[in-house]
Formats: sequence, C-alpha cells, structure tokens
Amino acid sequence: MRLSEIQNKDVININTGIKIGNIVDIKVNSESGKIESLILEKKKFSSFFSSQDEVEIYWTQINKIGEDVILVETLLR
Repeated sequence: MRLSEIQNKDVININTGIKIGNIVDIKVNSESGKIESLILEKKKFSSFFSSQDEVEIYWTQINKIGEDVILVETLLR
C-alpha cells in the first residue's frame, strides 16, 4: 500500500464515530522500515479550542484499515 492510497482514507475514531482528520504524513522507524504512526491534520472545527493543528496516531491504535476508512481507537475528540 502506498502513502497516497492511505492519505485518501478518512480516519475515524471508533469510540465516537467522528472523523479525526486527514493524513498529512507518516513516521517510519529508520531501522526496521515499519510505520510507527500517522500524522493527521485535525479538522478545522476540532482545533478551534486547541493550539495543536496536528495529532499523532500510533500504528498500535489502528483497529482496521478498510477500503474507504481507517478506524482508530483513541480518546481524542
């Protein structure tokens, strides 16, 4: 799977059903070559009360990668 393919998927919090944001980057372990985390740009309305515009989702938080969405388990709102 290419980065461009996962960038087009919606990232959904399975605890709330809300879209967290869009994938803008990934972190890769330089030794193993494995993806460590996804870097998301938060949706505009959810960053209104926060100064942080990006959020990091660790690979271990990903529950399922589907055809159109990535389901993640996180406490983010």
